[in-house]
Amino acid sequence: MTTRILPAVGDPDAARVIATLLSQLPAAEPAPPVPDSTTLLDTLGRFAAESVDELPEVVLVHERIGPLPALELVREVALRFPAVGVVLVSSDAGPALFSAAMDSGARGLIGLPLTYEELAARVQAAAQWSVGVRRHLGRGPEVPAGPGGRVVTVTGAKGGVGTTFTAVQFALAAAASGRRTALVDLDLQAGDVGSYLDVQFRRSIADLAGIQDISARVLQDAVYDDRTGLALLLAPAEGERGEEVDDRAARHVLAALRSRYELVVVDCGTQVTGANAAAVELADTAVLVTTPDVVAVRAAKRMVRMWERLQVRKAEETAMVVNRWSRHTEIQPALIQQITKTRATRTPVPAAFKELQAVVDAGRVQDLDNRSTVKQALWALAGELGLLAAPQAHAGAPGSPKALDSAGIPAPAGPGGPPGSSLAVRASGPVARLRRGREG
Repeated sequence: MTTRILPAVGDPDAARVIATLLSQLPAAEPAPPVPDSTTLLDTLGRFAAESVDELPEVVLVHERIGPLPALELVREVALRFPAVGVVLVSSDAGPALFSAAMDSGARGLIGLPLTYEELAARVQAAAQWSVGVRRHLGRGPEVPAGPGGRVVTVTGAKGGVGTTFTAVQFALAAAASGRRTALVDLDLQAGDVGSYLDVQFRRSIADLAGIQDISARVLQDAVYDDRTGLALLLAPAEGERGEEVDDRAARHVLAALRSRYELVVVDCGTQVTGANAAAVELADTAVLVTTPDVVAVRAAKRMVRMWERLQVRKAEETAMVVNRWSRHTEIQPALIQQITKTRATRTPVPAAFKELQAVVDAGRVQDLDNRSTVKQALWALAGELGLLAAPQAHAGAPGSPKALDSAGIPAPAGPGGPPGSSLAVRASGPVARLRRGREG
């Protein structure tokens, strides 16, 4: 998607430099710079009068603007046009101005002299935020702007529901389909992605937390290129270092990964922190994993309610994956969807731990047999969620489950389970307990 950028620059020399750099950005459509704050506000007002969709995704405000001071102009644009991402350009990129700019409503601060990489990163982050706002308002495309990168978060309703295993299999399926994939462990104190894939690496996401400009080389130093084809960004080995990764750092890291990978799968664990809440908020797809039992479903309900209270994500914009499902389970996906108000995926994951025990015990879940019904279900789910590359690429991908058809995913099942599964549930036992607590 094209990112429309409107620069506001009072200095002609600075305007030429900015226009030149903006013209080099991929998928960017920069407008001619406007010379003052009055022209900028009038221009945005004309666009908004036609439609919010006519507004540019990004406005760059140079420090040499007038007659309104730059920070006041940032505040005015943010208040009057909240679906526009405003980025301030200033020779002072210190923490005091950064804080003031954020308080005024800016989505980023770029220091002078300008560099291409910093300009590209800030413009991309602001554009993604802008498109996300418009999507929540019911306008604009469903996928945020960016060079193809898509972020998918996987969160567990509670511990032990299979969150990390699900995230790892999603990433493996995407990589096997030919998609350039990064897997991020954002379970900052108890991350197990490395243990599941038999990987030990000295670097972690905490090493990127304090870096303002995450260049390709800096990112590559922190990422482990696994033989499975995945790029792994692990949680810190020392759990206390997880505190270094706050919401701002998480957004910065994910923006850098999004710009370099087609798909970024994020294991968010089961606890809500500033970092993983930021990830869920900006994700193109947010997956919540539960099991079909009273405790887990109630935990899932608590999670989505917390996300809503914190304005992280709406329940109906969350995809619910039901793990360890069987036809004999009283609590079926349709009921879980009704209780949590989420969107249950068509493909539940069967309860078949015996298939997994050997590879989990060995810490090599990438070696799970293609005949495993659990692997087939999770890879089918990856297709259902749109995580795989083109169908023809996936159908012949090495290591893909044999049960997948030529389209890359099995025939769609009903909303509550696979074909033939019963959606009827008896109003007793665990089902009755869930229904009694539905309004609680």
